[in-house]
Amino acid sequence: MRALGPILALLVVIVLLVSSALFTVDQRQNAIVFQLGEVKEVVQKPGLHFKWPLLQNVRLFDMRILTFDDAEPLRFLTQGNRPVLVDSFVKWRITDVKQYYVSVQGDEFRAATRIKQTVSGVLRDEFGARILHDVVSGEREAIMSRVREKVDQDLKRIGVEIIDVRLKRVDLPQDVSESVYRRMEAERKRIANELRSTGAAEAEKIRADADRQREVLLAEAYRDAQRVRGEGDAKAAAIYAAAFNQNPEFFAFYRSMEAYRNTFRGRNDLMVLEPNSDFLRYFRDSMGKPTQPQKK
Repeated sequence: MRALGPILALLVVIVLLVSSALFTVDQRQNAIVFQLGEVKEVVQKPGLHFKWPLLQNVRLFDMRILTFDDAEPLRFLTQGNRPVLVDSFVKWRITDVKQYYVSVQGDEFRAATRIKQTVSGVLRDEFGARILHDVVSGEREAIMSRVREKVDQDLKRIGVEIIDVRLKRVDLPQDVSESVYRRMEAERKRIANELRSTGAAEAEKIRADADRQREVLLAEAYRDAQRVRGEGDAKAAAIYAAAFNQNPEFFAFYRSMEAYRNTFRGRNDLMVLEPNSDFLRYFRDSMGKPTQPQKK
């Protein structure tokens, strides 16, 4: 029984040594094996690996895409000294574990600080070369593409790859926003007034053209009416003439009767004529004797 204790203790020591000699690398990770504080080996292959206990230690690094999102917006000046507040985020990942460790001691906070400094410097240069409109909307995609390329080229020196750089928000400072909004409002009012003036001018033009067309239509309608009336009068005269030629005596009699009716229409009408007047020709008897003038 006394010999069993040392054996168990030896077995425990062996198990501890074996467990400390083995380490596992996940497929999403890379590992650096250190020997007495110096980089001995970079392990990229996932699986179970061996190291010397007590002499070597291992540090694992996440190789997935990481996000740096600065909580505080950065202030930049555009062309013309127009200040803007920029809120951005960066997608990045480790590509060279050894270089990453040598550059920033494998500290993600240090890497994020370096990324922030680089992105801030590139954005400052890009925004300073452009006007506010281009920064906000006009060339935003082109700016982001150039910023990503420049930042990625710079940060390759620390073993980092920049996947993407994006702007979440571009705002004006509060003291600048009010003046900009006032100018925008004045500009919109000016454009609205111009549109109203243009609309009023077009309305007057359309109204004048409509009045002109109305006058032309009325004149043409009056001309056509007069032509039709003249043609009707001509046809009526032709009909009267044809009827007169068929029986001149009856036509003369009919004309005289019409004249008598129109002349003696009122009870107080008075006309003085000679008995042999041609107007009273049909008042005479069949023997040609004149009748006595009658008063009516």
